[in-house]
Amino acid sequence: MSTGLLVAQPEPDTRQFLGRHLTEDGFDVLEAEAADEALDLAERKQPGLVLVDTVLADCSGLELCRRLREGEPGRLWNRNIALILLGAAEADSVDRVRAFARGCDDYVGKPFVYEELVARIRAVLRRALPQPPDRIRADRIVVDRAARRVTVSGVRVDLSGKEYQLLVKLASEPNRVFTKDELLRDVWGFRTSGRTRTLDSHASRLRRKLGAAASEEYVVNEWGVGYRLLPG
Repeated sequence: MSTGLLVAQPEPDTRQFLGRHLTEDGFDVLEAEAADEALDLAERKQPGLVLVDTVLADCSGLELCRRLREGEPGRLWNRNIALILLGAAEADSVDRVRAFARGCDDYVGKPFVYEELVARIRAVLRRALPQPPDRIRADRIVVDRAARRVTVSGVRVDLSGKEYQLLVKLASEPNRVFTKDELLRDVWGFRTSGRTRTLDSHASRLRRKLGAAASEEYVVNEWGVGYRLLPG
């Protein structure tokens, strides 16, 4: 999932508030105050989502959503990019219908609650992702997502809910090192890692259970960074 997020917002205070907090929550934030600037950034940086205010410096937010969806001659941004419109406080159901008709994936009224906005951003990004295959294979590990069944060398391994979710995340890119912040955010929904030992304890149990079935070392701890499923 691309964590690039473009904030198209004409009010400097709101734009800076969103930029600061969304960055702290793990997003690569781009900022624009006008539609033309937002379109240039969408083309050059290819963010995963655009958060659009209802009124911009040079046009309405609905117009920007339409242009992003329909594309323009010679421009190469992703026309399927995820879009969330920040609607006016006085907006009604008609405004919402119009937003969805212009291609928005979600509509959040103002004043917004930041935590709810972030939850909606994550939900829209998850829906925009291509669905992972029903069966994930990494070395001797097979995860049957439809049956929620894990085997190692043909031996079934029983996992708790979070152990299973952690395995699915690591197995999606088994040679990649996922940072602790990424795993805590995507598996547990934590905004910051703090001093929690939740990830380390679950990773240790997952390693032990997988290793017992195959006498192999899985769930490798890259000290100071995070975890990967398979040894490098």
